Amino acid sequence: QPRLVESGGGLVHPGGSLRLSCDASGFSLDARSIGWFRQAPGKEREGVSCITTRDGITHYTDSVKGRFTFSRDNYKSTVYLQMTDLKPEDTAVYYCAAERKFGDGTCTVRSGVLYYNGMEVWGKGTRVTVFP
Repeated sequence: QPRLVESGGGLVHPGGSLRLSCDASGFSLDARSIGWFRQAPGKEREGVSCITTRDGITHYTDSVKGRFTFSRDNYKSTVYLQMTDLKPEDTAVYYCAAERKFGDGTCTVRSGVLYYNGMEVWGKGTRVTVFP
């Protein structure tokens, strides 16, 4: 069974940095659409960063652009989210998710917001807390 496991969350002060990792097992991340998503307390889940096989472009929601960097290591079946200049509003549980079937996952940015669909394999998340 395909499985994703996130790690790297923690407590950090504003302006600090964290690197999240997402390890895959049971399937390969090579050429698969995958992304990072987050859910803040009391809010709906939102897209943070995503890359799809359709266009090969890494998309970011505007609120993290220039601060977060998505990368992948296909050899290790791991993707990363490097987060810098963290802000209190970045506090959330961060999830990685991938398409189960090649081509099903989509991501697009409209009006600065990352929209996604077709990501069927989800991890359990890792918590990031940014506090003064």
